[in-house]
Amino acid sequence: MKLLENSQLEAISDALSIETGDCKIYGKVESYSCKMAGNDKRLFKTMSHDGQSPHELQALSPPQTQMSLSPNRQYSRSTSSEGEGPLCDTCSRKMLFYLTSTLNASFHPDYDFSDTKSHEFSREPSLQWVVNAIDSNMFATGGAMYSAIKSKLWSAIDNEVSLPECEFYSYNPDLECDPFGEGGVLWSFNYFFYNKKMKRILFYSCRAVSSSAGQVSADSGIGQDLGMEMDGDDMQEDYIDEDDLTYSSHERVTPLLY
Repeated sequence: MKLLENSQLEAISDALSIETGDCKIYGKVESYSCKMAGNDKRLFKTMSHDGQSPHELQALSPPQTQMSLSPNRQYSRSTSSEGEGPLCDTCSRKMLFYLTSTLNASFHPDYDFSDTKSHEFSREPSLQWVVNAIDSNMFATGGAMYSAIKSKLWSAIDNEVSLPECEFYSYNPDLECDPFGEGGVLWSFNYFFYNKKMKRILFYSCRAVSSSAGQVSADSGIGQDLGMEMDGDDMQEDYIDEDDLTYSSHERVTPLLY
């Protein structure tokens, strides 16, 4: 997977480093090409050493909530030695490789996701579900500071991968292999926006850490040291201005709906 340079996404990632009175948010938004190069081809061959087809379906875990599932959602049956299993979402072995390789590229060299299993991923019901899930966490913790960048964030993502054409996946690891499993993490999410036509994946990863937990470990693989102290009074007057990313921090942005 090749990281695609994008100044808008870099500015968004910088703006997602938000510090409030009781916690810190660390986020990043990155775009990757799905065109395989040398290392990717070797890893894919390793994952397919048993001779199984790259189009073979792999069972995914259901989304964390079933309430927003579309009535037109399609499922396949997983199989086991005892016969047919329950209805579940699936993805191809090749798609699983794309998701795993994106994690490896984003968190290299701190983590290795080569042995990640399909059940640690979910396919999300819709774009609106993903937007609502992300905005809910971000608003609850980031408040007005997230409001100031929300519209620009979703616009930049849409420009990069054309959201209406995407499939949506999330990474929900077991606690033992969760890179965000250290103490003090209030919430975290990892979403993938996959545009098959463009052969591109956008990866949006974010977490909130309690300030009482202390400085996040330097090897956590996400976020940067904020390097600045903000007080509540100044925060209401600050402006974010990076590559045309300009909003007042107290401005309310109309929610973006697709």
